[in-house]
Amino acid sequence: MTGLYRPRNGRMIAGVCAGLARRFGFSTGVVRVLAVVSCILPGPQFVAYLILWVMMPTEEKYAASRH
Repeated sequence: MTGLYRPRNGRMIAGVCAGLARRFGFSTGVVRVLAVVSCILPGPQFVAYLILWVMMPTEEKYAASRH
């Protein structure tokens, strides 16, 4: 497993789904489909995405903090 960060490559919007997929070893497509499907259900999924967008560091900031 790797750290939780938003990668530079493979982003569609902010890189949140790509970062989660890399961190937990899932396919990026599967995580994106689950995110879209979960938005159909009631709950704060969109707010959670926005919070992760703000709180997850970019790949560059993550790499800088590891050295």
